[in-house]
Amino acid sequence: MSPSEPIVKISAGGFTFKGRFVAEAPKTVEAFKKLLPYKERIIHVRWSGEGCWIPLGDKDLGVSVENATAHPAPGHLLLYPGGVSETEFILAYGPCHFASKAGVLAGNHFLTIFEGLENLHALGVKTLWEGAQEILFELE
Repeated sequence: MSPSEPIVKISAGGFTFKGRFVAEAPKTVEAFKKLLPYKERIIHVRWSGEGCWIPLGDKDLGVSVENATAHPAPGHLLLYPGGVSETEFILAYGPCHFASKAGVLAGNHFLTIFEGLENLHALGVKTLWEGAQEILFELE
């Protein structure tokens, strides 16, 4: 990581994480940066396994598919830019196979958490059992 590479601080459910943008998804990164600071609530996924998501409905962030995957690793943040299902962010905290009631989806992997991973599973379980959690993304 170069000193000029921005760090994203993520605060959610009483936990703090740090992440880096992924170079392979430049258009998605730029669209996300325009949202920062971004405050919303995460809820537990319904179809995808161990993940939390932010539904965005028909919001168009002006990006298409890049660096897409249906199998994010824990700490990967994806943007599904819409199409078969609604636009959404998904954050994997364990085994995850990104899907909707329409079937398998692939989202743009644009950010990877590198600090605080030891608390990611606890955030996911808290979201599952306690409900929606506030989340804030901001540049550090």
